[in-house]
Amino acid sequence: MPKDNPESGAEAQTIETDFCIIGAGSGGLALAAAAAAFGQRVVLIEKHKMGGDTLNYGSVPSKALLASAKRANAMRTASPFGIRGVEPLIDFAGVREHIKRTIANASPNTSPERFAGLGVRVIAAAGKFVDKSTVVAGDFRITARRFVIATGSAPVIPAISGLQDVPYFTNETIFENAKPLPHLIVIGAGATGLELAQAYRGLGSQVTVLDAAQALGDEDPELAAVLLTKLSGEGIAIREGVRITRVSGEPGRVIVEFETARGAERVEGSDLLVIAGRTANVAALGLEAAGIRTSDDGIKVNAGLRTRNHRVYAIGDVIGGPLSSHTAAEHAEVVLWRTLFRSHAKAAGRAAPRVVFTEPEFAHVGLSESEARAKHGKIHVLRWPYHENHRAQAEGTTDGHIKVVTSKRGEILGAGIVGAEAGELIQMWSLAISQGLKIKAMTQWISPYPTLSEINKRAAFRYFATSPSNPYVRKVIALLAKLG
Repeated sequence: MPKDNPESGAEAQTIETDFCIIGAGSGGLALAAAAAAFGQRVVLIEKHKMGGDTLNYGSVPSKALLASAKRANAMRTASPFGIRGVEPLIDFAGVREHIKRTIANASPNTSPERFAGLGVRVIAAAGKFVDKSTVVAGDFRITARRFVIATGSAPVIPAISGLQDVPYFTNETIFENAKPLPHLIVIGAGATGLELAQAYRGLGSQVTVLDAAQALGDEDPELAAVLLTKLSGEGIAIREGVRITRVSGEPGRVIVEFETARGAERVEGSDLLVIAGRTANVAALGLEAAGIRTSDDGIKVNAGLRTRNHRVYAIGDVIGGPLSSHTAAEHAEVVLWRTLFRSHAKAAGRAAPRVVFTEPEFAHVGLSESEARAKHGKIHVLRWPYHENHRAQAEGTTDGHIKVVTSKRGEILGAGIVGAEAGELIQMWSLAISQGLKIKAMTQWISPYPTLSEINKRAAFRYFATSPSNPYVRKVIALLAKLG
């Protein structure tokens, strides 16, 4: 018999299922599709847009915007290739249409119809726990063997005096822009802030970036410096270590006042973009009723992504840590292995790669040099520059280098790349770390010539750079020579 819905007062239809997933972003969609493929009954709850932040406000639209800016910049900088450089004419409405078209082309893969065809029951409503084993969503009351919270994160809006009275963009609104932004002020010098700053610089805007801390402060400073130098060279003003005290203005004119080590300063621009971090979407989920604990970072989980409530797992941005769609998808795999196959799979954590999609790109996986020294003591640091690569020379992409960290016995601990196609090149190191390979394995493959991937092999060979002059090796060679 249907039971009353405690939220609406109406009669609610009861659903019993194997998996109830709250949130249809990258992690929730990946888990729903995989669980259904294994014959599980799956209910997927989404209160807003299928595809979540990644498809609608994050990775997909931002890469479309960056692609437009990249083509504009290529027109300006074609002269070294024997093609006269020209200043492009930017059609901002056309740029917005390119972004919308990119989202639309990706949307069928995340549509309710597709998932219904996979056997997933999709409920368009907000989900909320009413006890440890029940979620209500719209006119439905769902009980499940396993619940998975995949509600993602939302932009943080900092408490800056006057901000509430000034129009500003966030990552959820910037991609709707269809007009020139003469001088864009960006609050936040993290990965997303710098990506969007470079995109609008490529589209002709003057850009100023402000951050209370250090730009890309969580990344290897040696590699980050290469990217920041390139951005500054393009005319992007990056102000670090500032304390923003007040924002004022009106449409088309915004003033940001801030304190620096030198005293009070201000910058005036036409538009403001706030990219000051993200916070886990945990409100209105009824977590207390489910016995689920949270922290400042989000929902607390163990290494297997299970909450204190043994029925409930949480994945992706909602648990804090690496905020990326590929991390959420990897979390989905962990939950699938744990729940269906009773394996002891664990989330990759720092072993998950991360990429800043600027030009040059910045990618990292595993431990940084400082983290490796703190954990392992003596380490080897291996480098190889792009300017020694023939493909990079031909393409004019010689800025940057690779940096690999190994233990003294050759275990690969981490790798970072700043340079062209870094997001593609880092994948070999992600595979190597996930499989526990030693650096020798990274020398025993054939790299096509000429390709950028040669820098991976060249860096690996640096581990053995002293071998030819090693006295023991020379004695062995001499002995073998005597044997004919």
